[in-house]
Amino acid sequence: MPTDNLSLGRRAEPQQQVVKQAIHWLLRLRNNHGNSRLNRQCEAWRAEHHDHELAWQRVQSLQAELSNNLRTVPGAQVAFNTLENSAQGLGRRQALKLLSGALLMGSAAWLAKDTLAWQQWSADYATATGERRGFQLPDGTRIELNTASAVDLDYTKQQRLIKLTRGEIIVTCGGADEGASLNRPLRVQSRHGSYEPFDARFIVREEANCTRLSVTKGRVAIVSPHSADGDSIEVLAGQSYLIDHHQARLAPPLDMDVGAWVDGMIVTRNMRLADFLSEVGRYRHGFLSCASDLADLRLSGVFRLEDTDKLLAVLPQTLPVQLRYRTRWWVTLERAV
Repeated sequence: MPTDNLSLGRRAEPQQQVVKQAIHWLLRLRNNHGNSRLNRQCEAWRAEHHDHELAWQRVQSLQAELSNNLRTVPGAQVAFNTLENSAQGLGRRQALKLLSGALLMGSAAWLAKDTLAWQQWSADYATATGERRGFQLPDGTRIELNTASAVDLDYTKQQRLIKLTRGEIIVTCGGADEGASLNRPLRVQSRHGSYEPFDARFIVREEANCTRLSVTKGRVAIVSPHSADGDSIEVLAGQSYLIDHHQARLAPPLDMDVGAWVDGMIVTRNMRLADFLSEVGRYRHGFLSCASDLADLRLSGVFRLEDTDKLLAVLPQTLPVQLRYRTRWWVTLERAV
């Protein structure tokens, strides 16, 4: 993982291509169990470079974690056994397809988050599920990454570009050399558009079908796309916009504080229980939901994120609900009896 003040371009994790090679070796060894010649070839590949061995250890570790946790998810045991019993004799492509199918069975909610660990290895800055970290960039810009988020940097003589590839970040502009950077403006890019700040603090969050831009200080220009009438948009402090591939539009008020997570909190104001659980679910592994007749219950308050099990345990004190743990990874809220 990168650390504060890490120099640009340095990667503390193996690159994506090396990780793919490690996965390839893993599948070949699984499909040719006991092949001593193939084992020696794999060992030779691992010894070629430190990154090879690092990637191999990470792939082995994640495979073990997925295997152990997958067994705890209801309905996933059949998928796991199918994968184990059918992988023999399959080629790499077929094995990957089978693996993908197994991951979709019974444990989709858990794996949709944790398989993103593969992407962390190729990001300049990244956080795991439940992790929040801050980084100071050389130009004085400060970025805070929320849970399960990833950022790539593209700093050249012509531009300073922060690419949000997953999750949510807070960006605070500034720094001693900002004046020297007037000829290479700072921009933040999500998959739905790009944004240019001016002495600003702002939040960029990728959602399922759009990106939410919220400005808490200064102003941010939405460079692309523009509004429905074609005009450019300048977002001021206190405003939020939703941006998709076609347009940017003013967002309705939220029932939670957009930036409270940086202080390790969720702060709600008359928030639907179903929406609250969806937000809490971003910070923990597994499946978290409530019965349909509880979805529209409302709650307000300040909730600490450092232990989501303790957070959930508070809910029965204020709402007519009870927690049901099917496994550590599968939690539902039901009406209290």
